[in-house]
Amino acid sequence: MFRNIKKEDLISTNNQLVFQNNEKEKRAVELILANKKLVFEIQEKQRHASELIIANKELAFQNLEKEKRAAELIIANKELAFQNIEKEKRAAELIIANKELAFQNLEKEKRAAELIIANKELAFQNLEKEKRAAELIIANKELAFQNLEKEKRTVALIKANAELYIAEKYHKEYINGLKKIMFITSHRVRQPLTNILGLSLQLDHCSNSPEEVRQTIDYIKESILTLDTFTKELTVFISDLKEKGENLNINDLSEF
Repeated sequence: MFRNIKKEDLISTNNQLVFQNNEKEKRAVELILANKKLVFEIQEKQRHASELIIANKELAFQNLEKEKRAAELIIANKELAFQNIEKEKRAAELIIANKELAFQNLEKEKRAAELIIANKELAFQNLEKEKRAAELIIANKELAFQNLEKEKRTVALIKANAELYIAEKYHKEYINGLKKIMFITSHRVRQPLTNILGLSLQLDHCSNSPEEVRQTIDYIKESILTLDTFTKELTVFISDLKEKGENLNINDLSEF
């Protein structure tokens, strides 16, 4: 039994050693592949660096060539600009000379035309004087007519202003009356209505005694009488307001 156990342990140990050796070989192979890949990448980087150096040199050369051409172009442009300025100067001098000749010719023509115009103006002024005399007669007639129209419009405007004054006065009276009606409605009329409503709700309770019912009815009657008084006052106030509006007329314009 003891020997069997030792053989099994030995076999297990050997298996482990074999497995470890296999793992080491795999890692060695992977390490070799990684080293090759690293060497390849380093070589690629060196190649790219060499290409970049060459490209930079070519770019520097091209920039120098561009700068040379730009300098030559600047010089050429300056020469061309100078030539253009000279041409413009000569053209300007020629234009000035032509303008002077044209101006002299125009002056001669103007003087001749002015003389013709002066003669025409004298004849025209004589005609204008005659026309203005006729227009003045017509204008005086129109002015007289306009004065009559203004007087008519003034009378109509006074009448319209008077009517507007009456309307505004009645409007103010009407607005104040409405405010007072609203006050009466919201304060003096509303209160007895609220009392009647509250007392009527009390009558709905079955627990009220005959004495309480009678007293509640008396309160309701009192509120109704108060409401009747306020309603009469409101009717009188509305009637007075309407009478004020009807009595406003042109005789009320002493302040206007």
